[in-house]
Amino acid sequence: MEEQDIVSSTEGAPRGVIPAHLLKGQKALVTGANSGIGRATAVALGRAGADVVVNYVAGKEEAEQVVEEITALGVRAAAYEADVSSEDQVIAMTNRMVEEFGTIDILVANAGLQRDSRFTDMTLAQWQKVLDVNLTGQFLCAREATKEFLRRGVVPEVSRAAGKIICMSSVHQLIPWAGHVNYASSKGGVQMMMQTLAQELAPHKIRVNAVAPGAIKTPINRSAWDTPDAERDLLQLIPYGRVGEPDDIANAVVGLASDLMDYVVGATLYVDGGMTLFPGFATGG
Repeated sequence: MEEQDIVSSTEGAPRGVIPAHLLKGQKALVTGANSGIGRATAVALGRAGADVVVNYVAGKEEAEQVVEEITALGVRAAAYEADVSSEDQVIAMTNRMVEEFGTIDILVANAGLQRDSRFTDMTLAQWQKVLDVNLTGQFLCAREATKEFLRRGVVPEVSRAAGKIICMSSVHQLIPWAGHVNYASSKGGVQMMMQTLAQELAPHKIRVNAVAPGAIKTPINRSAWDTPDAERDLLQLIPYGRVGEPDDIANAVVGLASDLMDYVVGATLYVDGGMTLFPGFATGG
């Protein structure tokens, strides 16, 4: 069996061995895939044999670099610009993918953002923007992907499932986060949306699950880990003793998207080095 290491361009990323043909012949859409977790996930899916659509809303040059990295692996890839909070743009993106790639087998609803503020200073615009992208965006992408899954049904030689949806959540679907009420609320919503979709769609052989990252070294949270003092403080919240890398999440997504996880439905996989173990209680309580 041919195997390849799944790695992205992230310096110092952990390495994991996954069969290069694990997702061969499948078509994946990854939203917000021009940087960070989305980029690593798109590349990892390509390394596992999937053709990949790299969605972005800004950063065309970066998205095209991701496409080049994926196509160098011997699979197809393309960059599609679309704002996931826009219904018309999501519909157009999904229709274009079906037309150009033939179908969609895997949706990784990854696109997300933060607009941080103390609660009493938070504007309605800050609240609404985060909900629009982080929650409504996942709803729209999942809805349109599901229409294609139902139309096509199961193709046994491709996958045991008619389709796989992987929602990108956060440890903050469980852990409250002062100063980030919009973000935490959006991720709490993602959890219940994912579980409800999983319940409704499982009889159609559509698997819906989520990955909940902890502290990951991405541009969105650079200030939390890019100095020795910041990283030392952050590590107090992580029993495993290191800050996560984008490939930690990417490898989890590939596993959930594969038939190796065919009986996993409606689950959240926390990839957080133990952050959700509430390490503050390790020495008392």
